[in-house]
Amino acid sequence: MRSSAQCSSAFHLANGGYRRPVEAAASCGAWRALTEALPDIPVMSDFVPGYEASLFLGIGAPKNTPGEVIDRLNREVNTGLADPKIKARFADLGSAPLVLSPGDFGKLIADEMEKWGKVAKFASIKAE
Repeated sequence: MRSSAQCSSAFHLANGGYRRPVEAAASCGAWRALTEALPDIPVMSDFVPGYEASLFLGIGAPKNTPGEVIDRLNREVNTGLADPKIKARFADLGSAPLVLSPGDFGKLIADEMEKWGKVAKFASIKAE
């Protein structure tokens, strides 16, 4: 599952939940489907080609978990995420689930580690 980094702010922006006026310049996500809660807010990649910074959430399991257990968890979670009520709640919060296989989720994690590792190296960020 992947959801947009704008999720926590989108709900408040869309529903006037801030005490003082707030103006959003752009969404950091790359998927327009994830910006339905804020239809008038462009995505950053409109201005900076290739830009994408999104939050993702997922379910992990210990390294030696049997494949059949992983497959069942994946199947059950994906079934829940396909429920129209669940999808609607994600949309209300300015997000959307991205249903992935265990292999695709592993690739997503690896790709994100590589991308943000390059950013950390470029910015001379060190782990403490």
